[in-house]
Amino acid sequence: MLLRAIDKFFRHEASGGILLMLSAVAALVVANSALSGTYESVLGSYLAVTLDGEGLKKPLILWINDGLMAIFFFLIGLELKREMMEGKLKNPADVVLPGMAAVGGMIVPALIFVFFNWGLPSISGWAIPAATDIAFALGILALMGTRAPASLKVFLLTLAILDDLGAIVIIALFYTAELKVDYLYLALLPLGGLIWLNLKGAHRVAPALMLGVVMWFFVLKSGVHATLAGVVTAFCIPLTDKWGKSPLHSLEHGLTPYVLYLIIPIFAFANAGVVLQGMTFADLFAPLPLGIALGLIAGKQLGVFGITYVMVKSGMSRMPHGANWMHIYGVACLAGIGFTMSLFIGSLSFSDAAMMNQVRLGVLSGSAISALLGAGALLLAGREKEEPQTEAA
Repeated sequence: MLLRAIDKFFRHEASGGILLMLSAVAALVVANSALSGTYESVLGSYLAVTLDGEGLKKPLILWINDGLMAIFFFLIGLELKREMMEGKLKNPADVVLPGMAAVGGMIVPALIFVFFNWGLPSISGWAIPAATDIAFALGILALMGTRAPASLKVFLLTLAILDDLGAIVIIALFYTAELKVDYLYLALLPLGGLIWLNLKGAHRVAPALMLGVVMWFFVLKSGVHATLAGVVTAFCIPLTDKWGKSPLHSLEHGLTPYVLYLIIPIFAFANAGVVLQGMTFADLFAPLPLGIALGLIAGKQLGVFGITYVMVKSGMSRMPHGANWMHIYGVACLAGIGFTMSLFIGSLSFSDAAMMNQVRLGVLSGSAISALLGAGALLLAGREKEEPQTEAA
């Protein structure tokens, strides 16, 4: 009976988002309990991988954020390549509306953050509220069941995928440490091997993964954030091999459960531990957490809903089939669930523990309010009549 219930849970679309939420709650509880010292000590403990004195020595939290998250971005890269070659991003006409909504949903939150943090050291975190957490957002949408039309999931998924692509570009351009060009040159060697394997349609993925690990090491040492090596490696996995099979599909299918149910929850547990001791309600209104929270709540709503409204009313795009404006508002709210990506960008922006605590406060409060508003809007939308057919595809 128990095994059947567990199997049913993991088969549900919302299971990833639920597990992510439970991991965040566990982190909050542990960080504010008698185990807080152990929590910090374990995350700060050093793990070294060396050969003849050369290699990597980093605290566990960085192995999670630089190593495990490279696998997360590798999966995102696989999804992006598949969608661009045969999925929702293949036809430009299908990308226009969610694409413009994604752009608005990144720019407006960043502007709101900049407004509250202009001239302060915290300005470096401007990209934190620009991100959307796919697992959380789609998980809540899945919980709505038939109250939300299928086209709405496609709209949100495309928006979130493009949002992730934007986040990858932002990390590459603005979150690079002191650049060491010699290591970047060395990274070209495994990259050349990956390109060759892709062009020949190699069926075996093990050589590509080994080259990807080597490239990850060189990129990490170069100062460019190592998670980008995961994306580049993913784009070098053949969609179709010389026998007509798909290494990309197989790898994506096999990797997804490990990322969704292991890697992301570990990341959440390691990064969501807000220390509440000594905090007051007024701390929510400090520039850093306020800019993040309002960016996620108000910025995503204004950017996603505003752009969608203008595009539909001007005739440049059509409303997703079967959706009404309350549905679109609900999706705009769900886009404000930044969580995984926002915490990740926050970890790239600040190394100071006190600043990161403020980041966690802003991300968790903004994401929680966005989730509640989105779920409420979608519940209300399910009771409304469908918009006139002129606004439906």
